[in-house]
Amino acid sequence: MRITKRTNIAIRLLMYCAVNTGRLVTKAEIARSCNVSENHLAQVTNQLSQLKYLHTQRGRNGGMELGMPADQIRIGQVFRQVEGTVPDAECFADRDGSCPLVSACRLRLALADATHAFYAHLDDITLDVLVCENHELEAILSPVSCAA
Repeated sequence: MRITKRTNIAIRLLMYCAVNTGRLVTKAEIARSCNVSENHLAQVTNQLSQLKYLHTQRGRNGGMELGMPADQIRIGQVFRQVEGTVPDAECFADRDGSCPLVSACRLRLALADATHAFYAHLDDITLDVLVCENHELEAILSPVSCAA
C-alpha cells in the first residue's frame, strides 16, 4: 500500500499536536520538527481543521491543537478522509476501459479485500496509542528539540 505525502504529513501533524497537548503549536515549529514544508503543512492543516481533527486559532498568539481527544482519533478514519478515493491499483480507476481483464479479474477483488483489511486494522489504532508513553517520539517532537 502506498501512502500519499498528504497523509504522511497529516499523521505527523496529529502526533506533534498530541505530544504537545495543553498549548497551541505553530506551523513553523511543526515544519521544523517534522521536516515538512510550511506550504504543504498549511494545506494539510486546513483539511484536518475542516475535518475537526484540529482546532486552529489565527493571530499573533495563534496556532493549533487537537480538535478532539487523541483517544477518539482513529488512524484508519484519518487515512480514509485524507487519502480520499485514490485507487490502490490502476484497474480500480479503469474508466477508459483499457483493461480487457476487468470483468474476470480476481486480483481486483483481492486488492479490494486487502485494502479493506488495511483500513480495518488502522481503525483499531487511535492517535493516543501512537504517542502515549512513546518517550523516543516525545523527545523528537518536544519543543526543546525544535530549538536545536
